[in-house]
Amino acid sequence: MKKILGLSILGLTAAAPVNAAMLSVCIEGSPEVFNPQLTSNGTTSYVLAQIYDGLVSVKSGSSEIEPALAESWAVSNDAKTYTFKLRHGVKWQSNAMFTPTREFNADDVMFTFERMMKKDHPYAKVNGGSFITFNTKLADALASISKIDDYTVAFTLKSPLAPFIGIMAHQSLAITSGEYAEALSKAGKPELIDREPIGTGPFQLQAYQQDAVVRLIPFKDTWGAAIKNTARTPMVDGIVMAISADASVRLQRAMAGECQIALYPNLADRAMIEKSLNLNLVQTPVASVGFITFNFKDDKFKDKRVREALAHAINIKPLVDLVYDGMGTVTGAIIPPSLWGYDKDVGAYSYDPALAKKLLAEAGFPNGFSTQLWAVPVSRPYMPNGRRAAEIIQQDWSKIGIKAEIISYEWGEYITRARKGEAQVGMFGGIYDFPDPSQIPNNYFTCDSAGKPSPSNIGAWCDKEFNALMNDAGTITDQAKRIEIYKRAQEEFHAEVPAVILGGADTITAVAKNVKGYSPAIFGTSRLSGVTVE
Repeated sequence: MKKILGLSILGLTAAAPVNAAMLSVCIEGSPEVFNPQLTSNGTTSYVLAQIYDGLVSVKSGSSEIEPALAESWAVSNDAKTYTFKLRHGVKWQSNAMFTPTREFNADDVMFTFERMMKKDHPYAKVNGGSFITFNTKLADALASISKIDDYTVAFTLKSPLAPFIGIMAHQSLAITSGEYAEALSKAGKPELIDREPIGTGPFQLQAYQQDAVVRLIPFKDTWGAAIKNTARTPMVDGIVMAISADASVRLQRAMAGECQIALYPNLADRAMIEKSLNLNLVQTPVASVGFITFNFKDDKFKDKRVREALAHAINIKPLVDLVYDGMGTVTGAIIPPSLWGYDKDVGAYSYDPALAKKLLAEAGFPNGFSTQLWAVPVSRPYMPNGRRAAEIIQQDWSKIGIKAEIISYEWGEYITRARKGEAQVGMFGGIYDFPDPSQIPNNYFTCDSAGKPSPSNIGAWCDKEFNALMNDAGTITDQAKRIEIYKRAQEEFHAEVPAVILGGADTITAVAKNVKGYSPAIFGTSRLSGVTVE
């Protein structure tokens, strides 16, 4: 069913950019929601990063954390309290239902985080209340947040948390309007806060048609323009994001001039882009990791011998060579080679079908069994071709008697179903949003203090030793000591086989030669402010 959102703001006045033009971008999937707190999906974050701002952000094209809605921050001597000084003069967007009467201030920060922190908050359960990043990274660590004055807020942690500032740069922790929430509550429509977005960013939603297009227009009062920061200023008349799950289609549209930026073309199409008269190939080193996970709600996958058998039955090197088109790295480590903390000594599981058959027989499956194998339906740096990877695994497993049925869905539905634990063998992965090794392991393979898996832990693996190591690494600031703990965590991960690491690679983007100022993010999400079309 098609959904059309944001039509109530079609008549909003656009800014008058320096280089007036429309920017067209071919993206790989539909946004699943229009509130950043409810998602960690990179496709959704790409759209929402144009609309919302966080307190801090990763500087475009680098790994440096820079101020955003917070102008500065200070850390207490015990490393438990972070005090943020907020930016003055920041305007909120508006729509047909809401016109702000005040500028951004501490009340908006309090609303944003208290919604996620307090179970009895009026907005805690609106639209499901699944705050993925917060629940995974901060829920257990954050003791309190307090308003010091209208432009000062303090976050107090239960214990030191080394990656805290990096976590705060995550797009899922962008700030939402407390006044908008209050207005929607009075109107009896609180659910619209996650569907018709109001942000402080350089662009605002004009219209959305699911699986077809997202249209954005400049926000003329954005704070980036007010402080004359070109990188945060909308420089085009509007943005059209055409949605296509097929990487070849996205590239064809770029070749034909229908899209000026095509995200995630097939890695194998590099030469075609390089030979194009109207496109540039932009290659970006992205820290990412893709994997298949075993569902621990399924009795057979609770037996480590079964998991080991399936791991040893995959001939991983030719899979990586083919799927990542020579740009991938064969490894068994959950932290990728591009990040500090990577353990080069944790290699891929050896390809040993005879051992795999022996392990299956010992586990009570001498003739194998049938299972589902999910395939990521979109091209991502951690998995450029999920269907092809699944077919290779399917063929390898057939040699030891495993009959794997390949399953896939539209991207939004895929994510929803996977997070509900429906995948017997799921294919998933992630891109690092900030330069700290904790992000992907914590997102996809940890459980909270009550033993509940993080939302993206689709296999529901809860390992006390792994959790303890990840928690320990987050509470100290000595990087050398953290590296040693992360190595032990990677060894535990590899020994217990909750997943098989498939790889990750640099990302490539096709960018029209008349587009200037586009810098794909190394960490976090790429911004379209500052981009011009000549």
